[in-house]
Amino acid sequence: MTEHLPIAIIGGGLGGLTTAVVLHRRGIHATILELEPDRAGRTQGGMLDIHDDSGQLALKAAGLHEKFLTLVHPGGESMRIRDHTGRLLHSDDDEGQLERPEIDRGHLRDLLLDALPDDVVRWGNKVTAVIPDDGVPGRHHIRLGDGTEYTTDLLIGADGAWSRVRPLVSDAQPVYSGISFVEADVLNADARHPALAATMGPGMLFALGGATGILGHKETDGSIHFYLGHRADETWVDNIDFGDRAASTRAVLRLMEGWAEDLRGFIVHADTPLIPRRIYALPVGHRWDRVPGVTLLGDAAHLMSPFAGEGANLALYDAFQLATSIADCPEDSEAALAAYENDMFARAEDAAGLSARMLELIFASDAPRGLVDAFASFGPAQPDQEPQHVE
Repeated sequence: MTEHLPIAIIGGGLGGLTTAVVLHRRGIHATILELEPDRAGRTQGGMLDIHDDSGQLALKAAGLHEKFLTLVHPGGESMRIRDHTGRLLHSDDDEGQLERPEIDRGHLRDLLLDALPDDVVRWGNKVTAVIPDDGVPGRHHIRLGDGTEYTTDLLIGADGAWSRVRPLVSDAQPVYSGISFVEADVLNADARHPALAATMGPGMLFALGGATGILGHKETDGSIHFYLGHRADETWVDNIDFGDRAASTRAVLRLMEGWAEDLRGFIVHADTPLIPRRIYALPVGHRWDRVPGVTLLGDAAHLMSPFAGEGANLALYDAFQLATSIADCPEDSEAALAAYENDMFARAEDAAGLSARMLELIFASDAPRGLVDAFASFGPAQPDQEPQHVE
């Protein structure tokens, strides 16, 4: 017999988990179908800055804000901007204001998981198809890779950039943004590469030079997680053999000819493989007409580039708003979904527009000048300083 799930959330990322936690606090059970085999199935990525006007509000609604504050990274709100010579052009210190405190993504995910009953997340449930029921308006059939099938009357797509739920409401597909990343880590940098750690600083670093830039942050264990971003054709990463560590290192370093050795040192001293990642985005202003029984949140709804730091925060805030709307309208889920979507569309359009503008600013031909000017408008920048140098 096909099992019926009153509320089915596809995807156990931050948005899906937060939706389930807020619903649970309101006495409503939801089921999360997650393709990972268990909570330790993969590394969860680097640091996230959680904004006080969005992500932190969601954590308050989930009853987790006080625990969250015990996990934030001291110094993580600091930020530095350097040019390709290593010259420090702007610096903001972390003064404990908690407007955008940093937390390890894995720690935040664990915080949310620990707030849920064990039966909420069904691990190893890989969704392969979602099909509307011909006989019951608003009902959907969910099919898994192993042949299992569920039905649901309230389907929430929290399944990311390449969502299988999105085609139920929209024909939109993510489009390449023009930027590709190469991701890596320098482990235990404080002890093993103190000059690199000093260049990075205690929080976020932007080191920019036109079409190429280093964006990174210090992690709670003293390591450095960074991305080399490059404005290039979508096929650029296909022309580098990332399976050959030496060859890929040489190829990436060619992009940084003329850069300061302390900045090239992030690539030279990377302890993990160089991982290529193309950056995609949905159209700014992506929205859809109301489709009974289904909605989207997070990247499934409004995938955008990461250059405004809004992705995770929007996913958390979407989840809070959606769960609250459902709980406030227990007898009319369609009214709840419509209210949520109307608010979400406008909020996401603003954030996606900002993300697109920041992309252009960060990878402008005269970068980092535009970014420095933007931050300087909020307060005086510190005087220019000489670059640090790798030992």
